Amino acid sequence: MELEFSGAVWEWRGPSPFYFVTVPEDESALLEAVSSLVTYGWGMIPVGVTIGSTKWTTSLFPKDALYVVPLKSAVRRAEGIGVTDIVAVHLVVAL
Repeated sequence: MELEFSGAVWEWRGPSPFYFVTVPEDESALLEAVSSLVTYGWGMIPVGVTIGSTKWTTSLFPKDALYVVPLKSAVRRAEGIGVTDIVAVHLVVAL
């Protein structure tokens, strides 16, 4: 399964800040429909992600009935991404 969408980068300010992009409602519903086939626990979904020319693997987190894509510092630096920037995201979920 491959999905493409755009979203704003947001920061979670916990003890260590993390940055995310929220997967929109329609795409999150598609992910939820296949989640039982691919999750390794806690609703986490392993994916390949591409933003700009940067590719990496990570896991989507469920949050507020949607999913979020965590953005590593290395990805944000490589692509010049800041908080509130709108980014185009390409996800690949192996079924």
